[in-house]
Amino acid sequence: MPLVVDTYGLGPLQTNCYVVRAERGAAEAVVVDPGGDAAQLRLELAGMGASCAAILITHGHFDHVGGVADLAEGTGAPVYMPEGERDRLERFPEFAPAGAPGRAYPVDHPLQGGETLELAGITFECVAIPGHSPAHVAFHADGCLFSGDLLFAGSVGRVDLPGADWDTLLASVRTLTERYPEDTIVYPGHGPRTTLGAELARNPFLAELRA
Repeated sequence: MPLVVDTYGLGPLQTNCYVVRAERGAAEAVVVDPGGDAAQLRLELAGMGASCAAILITHGHFDHVGGVADLAEGTGAPVYMPEGERDRLERFPEFAPAGAPGRAYPVDHPLQGGETLELAGITFECVAIPGHSPAHVAFHADGCLFSGDLLFAGSVGRVDLPGADWDTLLASVRTLTERYPEDTIVYPGHGPRTTLGAELARNPFLAELRA
């Protein structure tokens, strides 16, 4: 049975936040990249009859972590986040633009990539995919890939930010396309969902991978 994935555009940049359940009606859910609006998220979870079992963060940019503190405090859910970017949450005001919603919060489980996480009845693989940010990770479960800001429908993550690198990003995309089948559904940090195969075939930024 495929995972149930609900998408919410949250925070000032309407960053995609995903509520992931093993099946419809499941008592627990995992929340990926809550960028803001934690009160709305908690209402959505309550409407599903699901508790928040864990919060997974792909990378530390402010628009992906703005809702973490409020959601974690309100639900008691542990926070999983890349070790190399945890300071962006734990020292949130130093990294976020002035006035951005969110506040500092401690990371419970730092990630390196390579971990297997058993959460809410779902097995997630954590994969290191640097390039858009230095310690960026993706989460794969049951044919679904939560790719953060590495790969989008028809585009890729910015590489003009501190710690970003084009060659590294391309290598990370190659890692994903070699590791997972083409029909893997990509749930990106912004924009509509897509598949690895569709992006490998048509994404103009991935021409080097098709060569």
